[in-house]
Amino acid sequence: MYPDLDGKVAIVTGAGRHGGLGAAIARKLAEDGVRLVLHDLGETKGAMAPEHGVGAASELEQVAEELRTLHPGIVTHTADMRVESEVEGLVARAVAEFGRLDILVNNAGVGYLFGPFVEQTQEKWDTVLDVNLRGAFFAMKYAIRQMQAQDEQPGWGRGRIVSIGSRGSKSGSALTSSYIASKHGLVGLTRSVAIEMGPSQINVNMVCPNHVTTGLGSWQNEYMAQMRGQSVEEYLEAMRGRIPLGRVGTPEDTANACAFLCSGQARYITGEAMNVSGGEEMH
Repeated sequence: MYPDLDGKVAIVTGAGRHGGLGAAIARKLAEDGVRLVLHDLGETKGAMAPEHGVGAASELEQVAEELRTLHPGIVTHTADMRVESEVEGLVARAVAEFGRLDILVNNAGVGYLFGPFVEQTQEKWDTVLDVNLRGAFFAMKYAIRQMQAQDEQPGWGRGRIVSIGSRGSKSGSALTSSYIASKHGLVGLTRSVAIEMGPSQINVNMVCPNHVTTGLGSWQNEYMAQMRGQSVEEYLEAMRGRIPLGRVGTPEDTANACAFLCSGQARYITGEAMNVSGGEEMH
């Protein structure tokens, strides 16, 4: 528990799926007394935003309702992270509801438009980069503007940005070229913004988990196993064999790291891309 998070205001993007990373991060923050705006796209939008990759508005509200048993200060907001005005509106919603914004967790992302590199289409490439990288840029931009307008809080600072990267933020893998490119780009964005925001006492970091079997993660398991001619269990067993701690990650592993980076205990940490991978990704 981090007592200095009590009463803070956070946006968690991509939080509309039961069992997902966003929902787990929101739960952890709610347990520490954080007031929350939970975000997701809210509706499917053709092949680029299918059911297995999008949190519907109804499910987003269900996630919020469950978390209100921990903290009543939770609202939902749908927005397309590719559209700057909608992301600006997401930040404005937090301020309208709670009067301020202290924390942004950039979790929304596209992790399902996979396939052989030579079969990659411009539409798929643009969708992945637009959500995973441009959307994070929009969210950072408007969150930081709000944070800079607020007073510094003694022992904590003015704000926290935590973006969710991946093992793929630091190494490559087959069939995921656009995803890997977007997550590598997010490392560079994080480091650059951290340098610029240091004088404002706004900490900017990333958490880089390895594979997590959420609902989307289950789809990824099935896809990757099929492409490799393996059963899902064979695919997961090979993955576990690469991880020194012997298991794949859980949503709670990532949520715990996020909460730490949002707390006052991480006051002197910025520009970092923290591996939460059981040792799979060593640098």
